Amino acid sequence: MALNVGYLTSDKEDNELYTPYYAVDHIVKYLPKDKTIWLPFDEEWSSFNKRLTELGYKVVRSSLAEGQDFFNYEPEKWDIIVSNPPFSIKDKVLERLYSFNKPFAVLLPLNSLQGKTRYKYFKDGIQILSFDARICYHDKDHMDSVVKGSPFATAYFCRDLLPKDLIVEKLITYERPLGE
Repeated sequence: MALNVGYLTSDKEDNELYTPYYAVDHIVKYLPKDKTIWLPFDEEWSSFNKRLTELGYKVVRSSLAEGQDFFNYEPEKWDIIVSNPPFSIKDKVLERLYSFNKPFAVLLPLNSLQGKTRYKYFKDGIQILSFDARICYHDKDHMDSVVKGSPFATAYFCRDLLPKDLIVEKLITYERPLGE
């Protein structure tokens, strides 16, 4: 399985984490079925691509591994961005997301709410889908199961997508290997 590498600015080898299927299931109920979802950081095997496709959503995905850099590539037609971008470049990702002026839902560390750089985006409103527990992610050595005990909380940071600005849900988890 090819890994989506290249966006990371850190030289730590464990800096790339992959979203479990159960985390995707929490955002789907807020996604309209009649819209095209762009997954800009996703390989074919990603849980976002697999799960949204299984559920009948129209999906376009792109990845750096295929020469489609989020910062200078845009599909011809899309309505909403959903993904788990590299946390190490979250400010650059948010700048690009807001430049589109379209709805999005991206997983970010919950402490991303703070920060002088991000204030200019969040001051006029940001929507948060958060959970009662931390999402545990896959890494390159654990594609069959998540790594338990995440050291940080993450949430979906959304724009023009949720019915209210803050939603806190009970995190429903299950095991499913990535790419399955």
